[in-house]
Amino acid sequence: MKLKPVKLAPAIIATSVILLVCLLDLARFEFLQRFERITYDWRSKAALQFPQPTATNLSAVLISDDSIAAINHGLLKHSYGLYWPRHIYGRMLRELAAQHARAAGFDVIFRELRPDHAAVSVPTAQSPEVTNFLAAIGDGKPTQSYQDNGDEFTLVESDEFFAWQLQRAGMAILASEHAVPPHRLFVANAFAIGDISADTDPDGVLRRALAFRTYTNWHSAFRLVEADPGFGVDLSKAQVLPGKIILPRRELEDVEIKLDADGQFDLADFGGSKLPPGVPLRAKPFTLERVWHMGIVLAARELGLDLSAATVDLPGGKIIFRSKSGNERVVPVDRDGYFLINWELPFTDPRIAKEPIEQLLVEDQQRTAGAEVNWPQSLRDKLVLIGSSATGNDLTDRGATPLGKATLLVSKHWNVANSLITGRFVRPVAPAAELLLIMLLGSLAAALTWQSKTYVASGGVVILCAVYSGLCFWAYIQHRLVLPLVLPLGGAVLAEYIMLVTYRVVFEQTERRRVKSVFSKIVAPDVVNELLDAETLSLGGARREVTVLFADVRGFTELADAVQARTAAYVAEKHFTGRDAEACFDQIAAEMLQTVSLYLGLIGDTVKNHGGTLDKYIGDCAMAFWGAPKSNPRHALDCVRAAIDSQRGIHQLNEKRTQINLEREVENKARTSAGLPAKALLPVLSLGTGINTGAVMVGLMGSDAHLFNYTVLGHEVNLASRLES
Repeated sequence: MKLKPVKLAPAIIATSVILLVCLLDLARFEFLQRFERITYDWRSKAALQFPQPTATNLSAVLISDDSIAAINHGLLKHSYGLYWPRHIYGRMLRELAAQHARAAGFDVIFRELRPDHAAVSVPTAQSPEVTNFLAAIGDGKPTQSYQDNGDEFTLVESDEFFAWQLQRAGMAILASEHAVPPHRLFVANAFAIGDISADTDPDGVLRRALAFRTYTNWHSAFRLVEADPGFGVDLSKAQVLPGKIILPRRELEDVEIKLDADGQFDLADFGGSKLPPGVPLRAKPFTLERVWHMGIVLAARELGLDLSAATVDLPGGKIIFRSKSGNERVVPVDRDGYFLINWELPFTDPRIAKEPIEQLLVEDQQRTAGAEVNWPQSLRDKLVLIGSSATGNDLTDRGATPLGKATLLVSKHWNVANSLITGRFVRPVAPAAELLLIMLLGSLAAALTWQSKTYVASGGVVILCAVYSGLCFWAYIQHRLVLPLVLPLGGAVLAEYIMLVTYRVVFEQTERRRVKSVFSKIVAPDVVNELLDAETLSLGGARREVTVLFADVRGFTELADAVQARTAAYVAEKHFTGRDAEACFDQIAAEMLQTVSLYLGLIGDTVKNHGGTLDKYIGDCAMAFWGAPKSNPRHALDCVRAAIDSQRGIHQLNEKRTQINLEREVENKARTSAGLPAKALLPVLSLGTGINTGAVMVGLMGSDAHLFNYTVLGHEVNLASRLES
C-alpha cells in the first residue's frame, strides 16, 4: 500500500489553511477587523476590574443640565439663553487661575466672535489693565464707564473679556476640531491649542486618537481679506497650486495670488505698498503647524515636554517627546499617526475630581466682591478639563467607546493625558508577530487534530482556545499589549480543526469501510471493531509470530466421487439427456456444496469465536491463523482450543446427522413399499487438523482491482499444511 499521499494530505490542508488566514490578516478586511475590535472592547472593560496607578492631578469642570438651569435663571444676576456669552467662561477661567490650576483644557469650541453677546462689567480699579490689553490686541473701540451704588465700572465686550482672562491665566488650552482652529483673537491669548476631534472606527466606536493634525496658519494679509465680508473669501477652500494660490469667492470671480520660485507672495497684491518702512514686501502665504491632541497638550504641560521638538517617526511607528529635565515619552502610533486610547479612567472613576461650573462661578462672584471665604482650593495644581455632561441635542457630548454606548467624550482627553503621564500606552503587536502567532497556533491545532483521537483533539482545541484567550486578556490587563484574537483562534485554530476533522471523517470512514470489507468475513465482529479503533495497524506486510491452523473435512473427496458415479449411473438408467441430465448433476452438486459449506462454516465460526483470522477455504479445507492482524500473546493456546472445539462441533453435527439417517432408513422402507424413491442419507464426515507456530510474512495480498486477501506466507505455513495431511 502507498500511504505517503494519505499522510501528506493533512499537511497540505494545514499549510493551506494557515496561509489563507495569513493572507486574510494582511488584507485587513473590514468585517474581520470589526470582530477584532469587539474583542478589544471586551478587554478594555475587563481591565477596569484591575485598576492600575494613574495620574493624581486630573480633574474636570462639567457643564450639566443643572448648570444650564442655574445660569439661565439668574445665578449671575442675569438670565442667559442656551448659548452663553463668552464672559461666563472667562469668569470660570479667572476662578481656576485664582485656585492655581496647572492647566485648563476647553472641550468647548470658540470658533468665531459673538458681538451680539452682552458686555461685562469690570471694576474701574482694573480698567488700566483692560485698556492696555485692548490696545495690545488692536481694538479700536472706546471703553464705556458707568457707576453703580457709587462704584465705577467699565464695560468690556464679552469676547474681549474672555481673551483678557485667557492672557491673564496663562495656562488655558483652547479646543480645535478637524483642522479648524478657534478665532485668532483667542488663539493669540491662549497658552496653547489642543485638538479635540473624535475619529471613530467604521462601527462608530471611538477607540483611537490622532496624535496631531497639521493646520494651515495663513499670513495675516490673507486673514484680513477673509475677515472682509465684502470680499467673500473662505480660506478653508483655497487651492494651493504650483506657482499660485486660488482664492474662491462667494458669487464673485476667483482671485489668483501668484507665488515666486521661493513660494512667496507679494504683499502689494493686498495693498502692501502702504506698509510701514522696513517691513518686507514678500512673505510665505502660510505656514504648517502641528496641533497636538488635547490630552497630549495637557500631559506636556505637566511633564514639561517640548511639543515643538517632538520626533515624529510615523514609518517607524512612534512619536518621541522630551523635556529639558530629561523626561521622555514614546507614543506608539500607526503610519497615519493614530494611537489606541487607554480607556482605564471612566467618567465615574472617583480618582477624577469633578466640579460643576456653577460652583466655580459662585466662588468667582464672591471672590470678586471681596467676600472673606475659606476657599477650598480643590483644583490647585490640577489639569482641568472643561466639558459638557448635559443631555440637550446641542449640548450633549456622548458617544460609543469600548466602555459603553453613551460615554461622556470629555473623558477621552484625560485618558490620553493619563497615558502620557504614566507612560502606559496600548500597544498592538507588530504585523509580523501576528503572522507568527497565526502560524504557531495553526500548527498546534493541526498537530492536536491529526495526531489525537477525535474527543482528545476536541478537548485539546478547546483548551488551546481558552489558554490563548486568557493570554490575550492577561497581556492587555497587565501590559496593555493587544494580541490578535479573531484570526488566530477563529481562523488558524477553529478553521484548521474543522478542515482536518472533516478530512479525517471522510478519510477514516473510507478506510473503515475498506478494512471492514476485508476483515468482516474472516474475523469476529469484535476483532473488526478493535482493528478499526486501533491507533496503529500494519496491513502492508510484516513479519510476525503466528499459529496457523489447517482443518480438512476428511472423506469429502471420496464421497464426492462416489456420489458423482451414482448420479451418472442414475442418469444412464433413466436415459436422461440434455437439460434433464444437467439438472440432475446440478442438484447433486448443490447438495454436496451445501454439505461441505455446513462443515466448513462450523469451523469458520469456531475460529472467529476464539479470536482467530479465517484466511481462506481451500476446497474442503479451512485455513486460519492467530497473532495477526491483532497482536495476541496467547495465539497458540487460542488456536489449539479452537481446534478442539472444532472437533467437538463436528462430532455433535455428525451425531445429529446420524440420528437423521436412522429416521430416514425407517422412512425409506415405507416409501419403497409405496413405490416412492428413497431419500438420500446425509453424509457423515470427520475432521483432520494441523497446527504449527512460527514466524511468517503477513499482510494484504492481491490488488484493489481484483482479489484482495489478508494472508500469511512462509515455511511455517507449509509445515502446518503438511501436518494436517
